[in-house]
Amino acid sequence: MIDRKATPPEPIAAASEDRASRALGRLEIPIIGIFAILLLQGLVWASDFLIPLITACLGYFVLNRPRRWLEKLGIPPFVSAILFTTVLTVMIALLLVQLSAPAAQFIEDLPSLIEQIQEKLRESGGTLEAINDATVAAEEIIADQDQATVAVEVVSDTGLVATLFSMAPGFLSRIMFALLLLFFLIASGDMFFTKTVQSFDRFRDKRRAVEVLHSVEDRLGYYLGGITVINFGLGIAVAIAMALWGVPGAPVFGFMAFCLNFVPFLGGLLGASIAAAVAFVSLDGTWIAAGVFATYVILTSIEGQFVTPLLISRRMRLNTTVVFLTVAFFAWIWSVMGMVVALPILIVVKIACDETESLSTVGRFLGGLDDDDPDALEKAKAR
Repeated sequence: MIDRKATPPEPIAAASEDRASRALGRLEIPIIGIFAILLLQGLVWASDFLIPLITACLGYFVLNRPRRWLEKLGIPPFVSAILFTTVLTVMIALLLVQLSAPAAQFIEDLPSLIEQIQEKLRESGGTLEAINDATVAAEEIIADQDQATVAVEVVSDTGLVATLFSMAPGFLSRIMFALLLLFFLIASGDMFFTKTVQSFDRFRDKRRAVEVLHSVEDRLGYYLGGITVINFGLGIAVAIAMALWGVPGAPVFGFMAFCLNFVPFLGGLLGASIAAAVAFVSLDGTWIAAGVFATYVILTSIEGQFVTPLLISRRMRLNTTVVFLTVAFFAWIWSVMGMVVALPILIVVKIACDETESLSTVGRFLGGLDDDDPDALEKAKAR
């Protein structure tokens, strides 16, 4: 005998499932929003840990292929890790030693440099002469109306150099953490690749994971290596140009151009502004400062519009708007270092999307027009 009360009728069961599905759909958006807020807060809170971690992982992807080449020659990963980290440590130490004194002097002179710029702009015949006269007149009117006002000057005994030196231990500790982590990653060989592949059950997924990891390794290493070489050449060109203009400290500006060019959009503009400000004060000429600014911008424009597209594969072209938003986002949560690591992170995401069939649409969105058919939009309109 069949118990009809034990099993609910099909329409009732379907209605119950439909209500549960709608309830889950209503909760989906709030859950995603809460997760996004917690993720953002976690990225900001753990910045001191995540920045060197990401830097070490990017370095591992770049150096893993050379480590594999050395392993084929009989050199174990542990020795390769010692070699790579030692070379990086020596290079960083040399840069800090050679540039610490000029950089500290420049930072110490920065307040006086700003004052000199203001004085030159406000002097007779200067650019801001009319604005300065109006400001003086307004101050005189206010002073006449309020004679009892007492001027109080606040003097701070903590200079900019002292503030930067107080930040130096934290900065150096991050560098040491990144180098140590990079050492352990390289010394482990292909262990992380192997563990990643072993996490999949099907052979097809294992093979695809290997292809994605090798693609990220090859393309990221090629891109970062090429960009480093290009920026080095740009630094030499900027140093020579500043020396020809007679700007003091031309090698410092060359190194500054090398470092700042890793930051898209803002790096070149910031470097050109600093060079023009120094030229305006030291060379005593508005047109000379404009020439220095234009020279710096022209060199960075040639690098960005001709040299990099010619030497770097077109497959690495990125959507300019997405690049700007990515740099702005990481600058917001991680300050200056966020701007440096933003582009490599975006490149890794794009490569992973390109190599994953289900995310290929996202990869095409992140890429520039050269990645796809440039006439695709016109063809779609024609249809």
